Amino acid sequence: MFQTHSTGNDKLYRRAVIGLSLFSCAALLVTVWMMVDFLREQAIVEGLIRRLPADAKSTGEFLAGELRWQFRLTILVILNVMVTAIAIILLGRAYGASQTSLRDVKALACDVLSSMEQGVITTDLHGQVTSINRRGAELLGADLSILEQPLEALGHPALAAIHQQWLEGRGQTVVRETLIHNRGTPLTLRVTCQALSDPDGNEVGSVIGLLDITVRKLIEDRMRRMERYMGLGSLAGGLQHEIKNPLTALSLHVQLLEEQLAGMTPDEEVRRMLAVIRTEVARIGGVLEAFRDFASIDKLELQQVDLCELIWRQIDLVRPQAARQGVTLRGRCPADPVFATIDCGRFEQVLLNLMLNALEAMPNGGELSISAALDGPMARVEISDTGGGIPENLQDKILDPYFTTKSHGTGLGLAFCEKIIRQHDGALDFHSSPAGTTFSLTVPRMVAQLQEA
Repeated sequence: MFQTHSTGNDKLYRRAVIGLSLFSCAALLVTVWMMVDFLREQAIVEGLIRRLPADAKSTGEFLAGELRWQFRLTILVILNVMVTAIAIILLGRAYGASQTSLRDVKALACDVLSSMEQGVITTDLHGQVTSINRRGAELLGADLSILEQPLEALGHPALAAIHQQWLEGRGQTVVRETLIHNRGTPLTLRVTCQALSDPDGNEVGSVIGLLDITVRKLIEDRMRRMERYMGLGSLAGGLQHEIKNPLTALSLHVQLLEEQLAGMTPDEEVRRMLAVIRTEVARIGGVLEAFRDFASIDKLELQQVDLCELIWRQIDLVRPQAARQGVTLRGRCPADPVFATIDCGRFEQVLLNLMLNALEAMPNGGELSISAALDGPMARVEISDTGGGIPENLQDKILDPYFTTKSHGTGLGLAFCEKIIRQHDGALDFHSSPAGTTFSLTVPRMVAQLQEA
């Protein structure tokens, strides 16, 4: 798909060589025709000389000499024409060889550009696309119709903005990371824009490099989350240990205080304060329990389970709440069972948590769909809703522990779900748009694969 534009010089040179060759052939034919005439004239002159009187023979011999010189000059012209024709033929062959070599170099350059994992776009100084390689077309969802069109026609305003930034700071390479959507799939690209120069060093346009770093960013985000989880797990264990004993003592003393006040008649304010203390102690206990669950690394009870059966059980479980909200439930499973190696209880906990979150995202009705399928050595479960989606500025935070947009809850739900999936040596991913959100769970299908991980 990488295109180069011809200036028309190839046809001009080819026509010039053909024209010169035809001209040389014509000159050679005319010269041969003149030689034949000279030979005939010499024969006529020699016949006339033999018939001339003695005093006129000198003039005839002079004329014969002039004809011989003209004949010799004609031979010289023929030699020059032949040498010129040979030179033109050699020039044509050399030009053909250079054109073949140039085409080979262009083909090699196009093959190299097409095989690159980095997308390459070239533009002129006005921002019109002059070429694009195969990888660039795949990343941007473009085709040949984009050639000779402005960058804005690609449908990705970020690229035009980066090119404009390069134009404003001409001579300086611009490197930026940007998020684009290719047929609904979000991609993180590292975009490089730099000058494109001709052999004389004059700027004739720009070269835009596109490198897909989506997977790298995802791995980096997961590593950062794992580091935070490890630190938070240690903190959770320490807090649970340090707070549990004083909290137990406080609960005991509140109970003793209530027993002593049982025989008295305390006023309403005292009763209210004791109730507040009792409620807050219970709340702190719940937070500590959540800490303990999040920090614990219990051994999984792994077994082969049909994910479709789990899905239908969870659908039956949330059906009453979905009916109250006007949400339609849809389960999609293949005809054959989708077996995976999981801890059934923990995996059901993850499914239920994600389904309840999806229902909360659709308070005025919608559609909640759950599907299971095989994906190579992994089994995949997808939970999709038609809610308003997750705001883009929050998408990199929702899996963080203690991050929540709700007025209630601890913010550990999604973090706990991801932890359980990671314990299964799987992955929890999501993509969201204003049309809804889809969470994707992948777990190993076989026990052996999990033990080797």
